Amino acid sequence: MKRAIKLAIKKFGRNVLKRIPQRYSRLIFNNILENNIAWGQLIVDEWLVKNKLIVCSGMLTLGHERKEYVFQNDAQNDYIRMSSLELIAKEIYDNNIDGSVAELGVFKGDFSKAINVAFPDRKLYLFDTFNGFDGRDVKIEFENKYSTAYNDFSGTDVQMVLAKMKIKENCIIKKGYFPESASGIDDNFAFVSIDVDLYEPMYNGLKYFYSKLTKGGYILLHDYNNISYNGVKMALKKFSRERHVPYFPICDNWGSAVIMKM
Repeated sequence: MKRAIKLAIKKFGRNVLKRIPQRYSRLIFNNILENNIAWGQLIVDEWLVKNKLIVCSGMLTLGHERKEYVFQNDAQNDYIRMSSLELIAKEIYDNNIDGSVAELGVFKGDFSKAINVAFPDRKLYLFDTFNGFDGRDVKIEFENKYSTAYNDFSGTDVQMVLAKMKIKENCIIKKGYFPESASGIDDNFAFVSIDVDLYEPMYNGLKYFYSKLTKGGYILLHDYNNISYNGVKMALKKFSRERHVPYFPICDNWGSAVIMKM
């Protein structure tokens, strides 16, 4: 049994095992003794999911109850991106940052759904062509060899997106080509997600939303370190140089970056 305990600590970490109920730990040790380490892993995973915990260095606690949307099985199961949204929302509320929220590049609305819940008292502007990439932007990708713009994001529509929203009355649909679709909006923003994949809409999105971002507000940019869409990084680097705006990358599934307006 001592051997099993040592192997379990090495495999799963002392802090995880200390929190697992005895009936689970007995199963883990017995499976390790029988060389069924994979079954031991499944038992740990089941318990972590059930209790909405994530294994990280030292099992650090955030000091507040985790939000349900962080653990939803959508938004590409991207825990880091979802958890970053949770932390950003907490900062915005803790610091009384005024403004609406928005997503540019909605597609089927999976991340928009989380934004809607994270900011239950804010207007949520949803910008998208709802018909995939625009040919004007694709042409720029090809000419500059940023990407092949190969993904088809046309499989969506407004009703599909709205059906996912918990607080539908907060949602304002802005269908069309950006930034033309933003014409006439007289509002400021506390949080904006930009997930457009291509250089031109990313650059235009940064110019438009940063100028309307409240001090202390955040922009979360998807695909910054995604090598399939190099135009995203080029757009952010250009904007950062022009406006002297710092940013930092995060290690979510597709390599996002974050801007905070100082």
